[in-house]
Amino acid sequence: MTPISRRNFLKTASGAIAVGAIWKSAPMLHANPLGLPLGLQLYSVRAQIAKDYEGTLQQVAAAGYKEVESAGYFGHRAAEVKAAMGKAGLNCVSAHYSLTDLEAHLDDILVFNKAVGVKYIICSSPAFSPSRVKAGADFKNVAANINLDDWKWNAEQFNRIGEKVKTEGMQFGYHNHTMEFREEKGVVPFEELLRLTDPKNVTIEMDCGWVAVAGRDPAEYLKRYPTRISLLHVKDFKLNGPATVLNPPPSTELGRGTIDYHRIFAAAKKGNIQHYFVEQEEFDMPPFEALKVDAEYIRNLNV
Repeated sequence: MTPISRRNFLKTASGAIAVGAIWKSAPMLHANPLGLPLGLQLYSVRAQIAKDYEGTLQQVAAAGYKEVESAGYFGHRAAEVKAAMGKAGLNCVSAHYSLTDLEAHLDDILVFNKAVGVKYIICSSPAFSPSRVKAGADFKNVAANINLDDWKWNAEQFNRIGEKVKTEGMQFGYHNHTMEFREEKGVVPFEELLRLTDPKNVTIEMDCGWVAVAGRDPAEYLKRYPTRISLLHVKDFKLNGPATVLNPPPSTELGRGTIDYHRIFAAAKKGNIQHYFVEQEEFDMPPFEALKVDAEYIRNLNV
């Protein structure tokens, strides 16, 4: 599923915040190339978690994951989320929200996530600047039409939000897709965001998969900005020619696509990565079998 649905998914799932076996069975997987707990972005299991929150978290843990990043809480209270995570043996370290939701509900979002124990609040999608806001400005329209002036406005909002998040003992960050790499007047918006945002208040969660889809090199960005990128999304695609987040290539399990994670993790190992999250956009096998394949790939990746 493409992030077009992610925008609607996050809007629906975060509504509650606004108001209040492919391989043989094995123990929990701890080994990985960065020496960090293996994480999963829960958008990967969006269909399952919407129906059975607690049971899905337990299946995530059984597949070998120790940390998770949320993409909505599905009407559960903070205490319920924390209890479900604890029962599954998972640590929820990060949460995704659109800039639209952050602008409208930041105080509630901070209270909720602080109670859960979240350490990172991540903006998962940008917005048009006020001068360009119009009805129907959803993820698809923003991704297709956002311009450099909009990006500069977004950077201002990130600085403001990041400062407030910091006062609550958490870290704010931004997660990319592909439109951040669409040059305008010779300027790459991703690089402009890094230039315009305060490193103390705004970190980057680099989605390696979408960087590669955009025709850029995740390893080179890790080398260029070793202190600005502190979180990673790890996903694979079968790349075959030009593509974007709005016209994505086929998603697949780690190691079965075309993205070279040996180079990426080798660069990440020399940087400042604090957490990383496997994410799979869509599946052509049962999801939890695919997630076990992903976990096994990470466990066996030597850099």
